Amino acid sequence: MEILQYGFMQRALMAGILVSITCGVIGTYVVVRRMVFISGGISHSAFGGIGLGYLVGIDPVLGAMLFAIGSALGIGAISRRTRLPEDTAIGILWAVGMALGIIFIGLSPGFAPDLFGYLFGNILSVSFSDLIIMVALTALILVVVSLLFKEFLSLSFDEEFAKVSGVPTGWLYLILVVLIALSVVVLIRAVGIILLIALLTIPAAISRQFVSSLKKMMLLSILLSIVFVVSGLWLSYVLDLASGATIILFSGVMFLASLGLSRWRSRSVSSTAS
Repeated sequence: MEILQYGFMQRALMAGILVSITCGVIGTYVVVRRMVFISGGISHSAFGGIGLGYLVGIDPVLGAMLFAIGSALGIGAISRRTRLPEDTAIGILWAVGMALGIIFIGLSPGFAPDLFGYLFGNILSVSFSDLIIMVALTALILVVVSLLFKEFLSLSFDEEFAKVSGVPTGWLYLILVVLIALSVVVLIRAVGIILLIALLTIPAAISRQFVSSLKKMMLLSILLSIVFVVSGLWLSYVLDLASGATIILFSGVMFLASLGLSRWRSRSVSSTAS
């Protein structure tokens, strides 16, 4: 508890809770609908916005938000309205976003001091203004998900039936990818562009092994995310390691442990039944 006397640690803990809520809610949809590759495309495209922020002198997080939402809508529009496969559109926007980020940073005057933090995360450097943005985006995500929960439920498990039933699946898909884009922005400061896919998917992937209800999956994912972020944050402080990488490594170890626990549980149920 002594580390909480520091202001940067208090902000990091608050950011970790916000990140956990986002991962638990949106990560569940990402895992259930198998949208991990889309998340990767959006997150890497956001690097173009970070470069634009350095170039024009605005907050790189705001630039990342613009690029993330733009790439999400681009992926949705290209995959739904053209014959181009979804993974092709993702790959193109992924590469273009990263390339634009490199060009913009190269054109910007001076040196980009926080670039490493945006790429690999540094939750210890989260500022008060970052927290305000994260709170606003997390609240927006929760409001939209609560209002459209039933529609997202049908979209996640049986899109064809939802379409026949009159659910506007095209618009819902676009809204969902925009929510993923906003989640990417929330996660950037914590674990960075390169590593955020893992934290977005690992808690939900673990939860899916033990619960089947979407609501229970979200709640368990949030709890697991909090454990992973807080434990990784504490380990990074004690061992003097990079915070984002430590959080992800701890999450990965817990995922492997969950696989073993799931197999043991399956064998135990099978032996009991026989």
